[in-house]
Amino acid sequence: CFLIGAAKLVVVIAIFLLTFYVISQVFEIKMDANLGHIFARSALDAAARSTKPPRYKCGISKACPEKHFAFKMSSGAANVVGPKICVEDNVLMSGVKNNVGRGINVALVNGKTGELLDTKFFDMWGGDVAPLIEFLKSIQDGTIVLMATYDDGATKLNEEARKLIAELGSTSITNLGFRDNWVFCGGKGIKTKSPFEQHIKNNKDTNKYEGWPEVVEMEGCIPQKQD
Repeated sequence: CFLIGAAKLVVVIAIFLLTFYVISQVFEIKMDANLGHIFARSALDAAARSTKPPRYKCGISKACPEKHFAFKMSSGAANVVGPKICVEDNVLMSGVKNNVGRGINVALVNGKTGELLDTKFFDMWGGDVAPLIEFLKSIQDGTIVLMATYDDGATKLNEEARKLIAELGSTSITNLGFRDNWVFCGGKGIKTKSPFEQHIKNNKDTNKYEGWPEVVEMEGCIPQKQD
């Protein structure tokens, strides 16, 4: 009886061990399959990220070097869509922000830190040029100045206003006419003419919109002011 009982115990233990082994093998296979699936998905996700083009500040086409501020801006579209000014991935002026208007739109940025100092727009069709002149005279040295037209930015401009804007580095301001589209980035105290300027004349034969030329866009990297 003892031998029969011992034999049964051995059989039970053997069955238990065999069952445990089979279960553990199945479990490990499933775990391996799940881990394989996870790693495969991770590899695919990594591949997808590597093929996706990188996004640079303000959506510009390439990264700016060190000690430069990325910017992108566009003029208004006819009298329907306002201009947009972005610096260092911060939208400073736009229709969505509800801080743009007919005429010349201006954003002032600290030349050392890239921080926004002020935004204003001046109606050059139904307004007065005097507030624009006063504003331009108040700009401090080392300030980055970004300007964009909307609807009409030239009718009320006079020689004094144009001269003050030219001193910021603009070359096109002397020729800016009725309903021209214009974007400009310069600075107070700049020693040379700015390379950041786009200007399209209002011409009924070439206008994209009835009575207005196409939108002008511009992007680039502004050198940080050094002490």
